[in-house]
Amino acid sequence: MDAVTETFDALTRLVGAGDVVVLSGAGLSTESGIPDYRGPSGAARRHTPMTYQAFTRDPDARRRYWARSHLGWRLIARAAPNDGHRAVARLQRAGLLGGIITQNVDGLHTAAGATGVIELHGRLDEVTCLDCGNLTSRDELDRRLVEANPGFDAHVAHVNPDGDVDLPDEAVARFRTVDCGICGAGMLKPDVVFFGETVPARRVADCFALVERARALLVLGSSLTVMSGRRFVLRAAKLGIPVAIVNQGPTRGDGHATLTLDAPLGATLTALADRVAAGPVPAAV
Repeated sequence: MDAVTETFDALTRLVGAGDVVVLSGAGLSTESGIPDYRGPSGAARRHTPMTYQAFTRDPDARRRYWARSHLGWRLIARAAPNDGHRAVARLQRAGLLGGIITQNVDGLHTAAGATGVIELHGRLDEVTCLDCGNLTSRDELDRRLVEANPGFDAHVAHVNPDGDVDLPDEAVARFRTVDCGICGAGMLKPDVVFFGETVPARRVADCFALVERARALLVLGSSLTVMSGRRFVLRAAKLGIPVAIVNQGPTRGDGHATLTLDAPLGATLTALADRVAAGPVPAAV
């Protein structure tokens, strides 16, 4: 038996025993056409990620973000769940998961049929007003932006995982933003956590509580480069909770993992669900 087969068999036993919490990252959505920042399909950013401070304080930065995101949203909105998302939903329906935490903002876990997903960094398909707190759909904002920018259809060369794109300065300069349609003047922001912004404390506490109750933590498609996701791996390891990582390429959590599997997510998770979702997995001989 080769090492990959042995690792996969160990993974099936771990997940088949149940009470597993999933922590997913951008690598799980690449097969849906959404690029990963750091995985094999990722490309280096050509611009600095938008920060909360720049977005709220600089009108030009805000216009640049919305111009890029207006076009990038089309790709995110068309994305459909892939085999990996569907396999996670199957594992949940089989009663093997104690919870799902995702660092992704694409909503594809829920679209695949998963329930109770904790979306650590929010959802790109919702928009919040920073003044009145009203929450509206991204489709409604898209309609308003189309009306405010007739004929705006710049060439898109690259789309980032958070839905913004690389766009020439001249295209950004002619883009018009809109304010809140409820209070009339409030600043609109996608309901996602920007760089420099803090994840709501209650959400973080809920994630820690899930991990602390778990029998195992399964990381899917995350390089664990940022502390936002890696902290849950560190907590699990500190408590002696086994950590399994399935990802293409190394991660910053590998040193804390009980097992790591470098493999495509869709095929691997489908095979995993096929093995364990039908019933108990036999113990190793």
